[in-house]
Amino acid sequence: MAYPPHLKAGDRVVLFDGVCKLCNGWSRFLIRHDRAGKLKLCSVQSPQGQAILAWFGMPLDHFDTLLYVEGDRALARSDAILAILRQLPAPWRWATVLRVIPRGLRDWMYDPIARNRYRLFGRHDYCQVPRPEDRERFLHD
Repeated sequence: MAYPPHLKAGDRVVLFDGVCKLCNGWSRFLIRHDRAGKLKLCSVQSPQGQAILAWFGMPLDHFDTLLYVEGDRALARSDAILAILRQLPAPWRWATVLRVIPRGLRDWMYDPIARNRYRLFGRHDYCQVPRPEDRERFLHD
């Protein structure tokens, strides 16, 4: 099986918009609650993030969703959120019961937040640098 660049067997990677304040909050949430360290994080603006996006044929300059990558498969939008939550301990894992809601309806709720995230939550002028104690949680060469 071929893997996206910078990934190896067993990697589970969350790609997020590194200048989005909501997305940075989400990455801090994952670091705090993924105590087992199952998930790696990667900014879409980083060289690694850009290479992974290119491998999946996704836009390199317009980020309207987070992406969850496991093996050679990428999930976006509400499917990505649910796959990520499934990796976390209870009670966060329990939210995956929302999978019973049809994807179209879940994505209909996800899309306006993603589309308006800068206006609603703000943005940083540059990608945030991980804290030294969190560096191992981020995908790097």
